[in-house]
Amino acid sequence: MEIAQVRRKCFISYHHEDEREVHQFIQKFDHVRDIFIARGIGAGMPGDVLNSNNRDYIMRRVRALYLGNSTVTIVMVGKCTWARRYVDWEIASTLRDDVRNKRGGLLGIVLPSAVNSPKAPPRLKDNLESGYAEWYHYPTSAAQLSRMIETAYSAREELKPKNDRLLFSYNRECRP
Repeated sequence: MEIAQVRRKCFISYHHEDEREVHQFIQKFDHVRDIFIARGIGAGMPGDVLNSNNRDYIMRRVRALYLGNSTVTIVMVGKCTWARRYVDWEIASTLRDDVRNKRGGLLGIVLPSAVNSPKAPPRLKDNLESGYAEWYHYPTSAAQLSRMIETAYSAREELKPKNDRLLFSYNRECRP
């Protein structure tokens, strides 16, 4: 008897310039049974969705409004993803463990367009170095993606993330 795999709710974090590649990723894998349920914001996000400098408020609102009940955040790493404040906020919110939401697992996947010069967002890099997150090249199969997601999901219970970096107040200048 085969045991059914749990389909994880994954928040997809990315820079809007990579939206075409991210949608291709979702189309390729979201329809595959038992892999993941994709959640994301999309490119239509206005500039100041959260007009505040209060870190706790920002993290609560990002988690409540955008990450919802996801259990793993997949950071789709393009050439300038590292420089985006909303990506930083999404990662920080994923790592926050509070009364309403447990912290999520975290992983980075390098998009094909960035394979020659990938650069992790600083908060993701902190967690790659601590062992909380993993870094992967674009998956070649549904089974490979499933293993990536399950590794991130398991780490959220077994390891403590690093989330003490100040939040980005603005986007960084990106020179890919």
